[in-house]
Amino acid sequence: MTNKSLLLTVIAVAAAFSAEAAVNVTGPDGKLVVTTDVAAGVPQYSVTYDGKQLIEQSPLGFVTNIGDFSRGMTMTDSKTGNVSKSYNQDRIKKSHVDYNANTLVTTFKNEAGQEMSVEWQVSDNDVAFRYIIPRQKGGETGSLVMEKEATGFKFPSYTTTFITPQSHAMIGWKRTKPSYEEPYKPDAPMTEKSMYGHGYTFPALFHVGDDGWVLLTETGVDGSYCGSRLSDYNDGMYTIAYPMPEENNGNGSAS
Repeated sequence: MTNKSLLLTVIAVAAAFSAEAAVNVTGPDGKLVVTTDVAAGVPQYSVTYDGKQLIEQSPLGFVTNIGDFSRGMTMTDSKTGNVSKSYNQDRIKKSHVDYNANTLVTTFKNEAGQEMSVEWQVSDNDVAFRYIIPRQKGGETGSLVMEKEATGFKFPSYTTTFITPQSHAMIGWKRTKPSYEEPYKPDAPMTEKSMYGHGYTFPALFHVGDDGWVLLTETGVDGSYCGSRLSDYNDGMYTIAYPMPEENNGNGSAS
């Protein structure tokens, strides 16, 4: 699951609902379900598979230099569709792939009237999402600065982890860390703090008791967005964290 880019073909169908109503999108076989709504002004989502809770209600949104899209939000629109692809690969275990998924685009508006959308794509075994930020009213803002994400991942309390910590910056062999080579600790409790105090590196694997497994990662990262990581477990969940200021010798910014 991720907030990065996907190439989608969407057949849009308008859906009518009240501003606080929950909206669902399922995989083609109906077992994997994403539910999204708004609670106390916070956009949120949850994920179940075959009736079992894999991700509990977790926040969505972000904060930019032109506005806060993480609170004081209302849902204003919803559109559903589907995508179907067939392609061949010569470097994976399955040479021919038929891919089918259902899509959902939910649009939210903050108290200043600024809009953003969350685009979901759900197949039988995978969930992906990204944020869409349209040009705001007035049309003068050609770009914006993404200051932080509110994107969170709240797992059931009995979940254990198979994740690797993010190291300190600019240490190790030729000061190349974080080089994403830290040790994994199997079946660790979520409440255990990361080794260095900087959260965790993607991909991250979670064992949701007897109910299943969740592999969490990012994809589609290009020069227009930073590579992210997971925070430590705080307030009952993990959130998206940006690179540390000390990385790359302090040159550049993650914003």
